Amino acid sequence: MMPFIAVLIVAALAFTLGRQRALRIRHEHGQDALHSLPGYHGSFVFLGALIPGLLVAAAWFIFGAGVIERQTIAALPIEIQQGDASQLALTLNDIKNAATGLMVGSAPDAVIQAGAERYQQVVTRGVLGTTLLATLAAAAGLFWTLRRLRPELRARIHVERAVSGSLMLASLVAILITVGIVMSLLFETIRFFSLVSPSEFLFGLHWSPQTALRADQVGSTGSFGAVPVFAGTLLITAIAMSVAGPVGLLSAIYLNFYASDRFRDIVKPLLEILAGVPTVVYGVFAALVIAPWVRGWGTDFGFSVASESALAAGLVMGVMIIPFVSSLSDDAITAVPIALRDGSFGLGATRSETIRFVMLPAALPGIMGGFLLAFSRAIGETMIVVMAAGLAANLTANPLEAVTTVTVQIVALLTGDQEFDSAKTLSAFALGLVLFAVTLILNVIALQTVKKYRETYD
Repeated sequence: MMPFIAVLIVAALAFTLGRQRALRIRHEHGQDALHSLPGYHGSFVFLGALIPGLLVAAAWFIFGAGVIERQTIAALPIEIQQGDASQLALTLNDIKNAATGLMVGSAPDAVIQAGAERYQQVVTRGVLGTTLLATLAAAAGLFWTLRRLRPELRARIHVERAVSGSLMLASLVAILITVGIVMSLLFETIRFFSLVSPSEFLFGLHWSPQTALRADQVGSTGSFGAVPVFAGTLLITAIAMSVAGPVGLLSAIYLNFYASDRFRDIVKPLLEILAGVPTVVYGVFAALVIAPWVRGWGTDFGFSVASESALAAGLVMGVMIIPFVSSLSDDAITAVPIALRDGSFGLGATRSETIRFVMLPAALPGIMGGFLLAFSRAIGETMIVVMAAGLAANLTANPLEAVTTVTVQIVALLTGDQEFDSAKTLSAFALGLVLFAVTLILNVIALQTVKKYRETYD
């Protein structure tokens, strides 16, 4: 953090010096002497100091951990350095814990204590050295760009190119991160399918990924039929969308066309507060209030209801995602030109006809975007499902029974110390890849639907 703070301080100073230099040039050569405004000259010097300083600080942020580990290992006894790699990794982990005060249990031995002291020294020297180098780099960039300030300098063009390049770099980073996520899922899924048949995973009806540590133990093979997991995910998501979709869309319509301004100013923020409630709170509410209510309601009508049910989780999840539908639908309807509404009324259409035949078709892309966002939020929810629907992978369409979802199983499979060579752990990546593919297909279908039924206006 210190290198970045130092660079920002130098960059702020660079902006001030650059702007003052530009003002002085304008004062000496006249009001029309500068090609760009003084603020652009200050920004030009600001970027000249910021970029080299950030590059130095980023280099330490990326490669510093490896340097620290190598310097720490070099100070350890030779028998530890040349010993087993796993033991060396454990020793290094103990050294880090001792250095950061996270050592649990008895006091560290002499080797760990000496290693922790060495680790702290290397970290301190690295941070101070990086701060100094980053400050020097920023200062060098400051003086170099400050000397380039001339009346004819096109500072605005240089600054706009730098901003455009940074925006392009940010877009490229986002794309590369997405590609990296997909490729990591794909590679691990390929490893999983080398151990388990794809047909068993995609079409199998029994999910029990627990595997034994030894071949002679019960359950050493495991069952990886993922159909019950995906069926539970779709069931809970369908229940949630059946609540959030109509309620959210009708709320947006009412607030736009029927509610008074005072009522809208009160209710709309209250709806949006629902999106800020932590999901664990929804989970507790579902487990302690909704699940017993659903079980009691089912008993009164003669139904057999599990203590944890898809209906309880879906109802609470639907309440949670109402703001996604209502807010985006409200924004989409509000963005429709008022002339369309007035023209419809002028032709004699009623308010309901105007809503159905003019406003909703024009706002369809935004409304569909709200539904897609709510669907993605529901399909990726974990806490509510864990606390209200359970972990049982049951293949059922009955909302009164306990089910599980893909995200819950991924968390369960990757919790704790796991070996990434077992089919049990690798199955989490296969679940994630299939869920990603299903979500992508649904998004494509939704976009095609919008394109087909969307009304366009000049």
